Amino acid sequence: MLTFFFNAAPNPLKVGLFLEEAGLKYRAVPIDTKKGDQHSPGFRAINPNGKVPAIDDGGVIVFDSNAILLYLAEKTGKFLNGDSLSERAELLSWLMFIASGVGPYSGQAVHFRNFAPERLAYPIKRYDYEARRHWRIVDDRLAKRRFMLGDTYTIVDMAIWGWAPRIPFMLGDENAMTQFPNLDRLMAELDARPAAQAALALKDRYAFKTEFDEEAMRHMYPQIFAPEPD
Repeated sequence: MLTFFFNAAPNPLKVGLFLEEAGLKYRAVPIDTKKGDQHSPGFRAINPNGKVPAIDDGGVIVFDSNAILLYLAEKTGKFLNGDSLSERAELLSWLMFIASGVGPYSGQAVHFRNFAPERLAYPIKRYDYEARRHWRIVDDRLAKRRFMLGDTYTIVDMAIWGWAPRIPFMLGDENAMTQFPNLDRLMAELDARPAAQAALALKDRYAFKTEFDEEAMRHMYPQIFAPEPD
């Protein structure tokens, strides 16, 4: 049986959505980053980078959420957009755009606005700007399409679904989704799916640490406590 290492962060959620949509049997193993579970030798043997999500599919190890989505989609033949070279190029382009653009810039926007030990104007401005720019590209894409790749629901939509609910928090604006009406429409459609509800409920089965205290900071952002470079 497939083993799914996860927590309640955006990247594990999108993998959880695929597992539920595809009806795959899996064993969920919580990795509480605020308690430092990601540093354990057992998990580092699964993912040397110490990040969730990761899967162990009968001895096949895959880490990075977008790599997992692509692996599972190709293994099952589900939630892809077609077999032609142009269709695959489209899927890979948008999936990598999320992996290299949407996710990292959104994550840094969240960090510098909400968790950095110092509120510095420049990084907040930089990542706020870049996060908004990336989400505007997504919203413009959805203006003329039901889903990111047209009329077909794919892993690209799942990858977007993991991060989009964090937009108000990352941009410091509870009404931020009004700036992205097409994305908001897609999120409402995906949220209504039973698989999305099951994926969201997964985190409630486990007592993840909620306090963002010094212990959590040391585990999640060790660079804050690292010695200054020479």
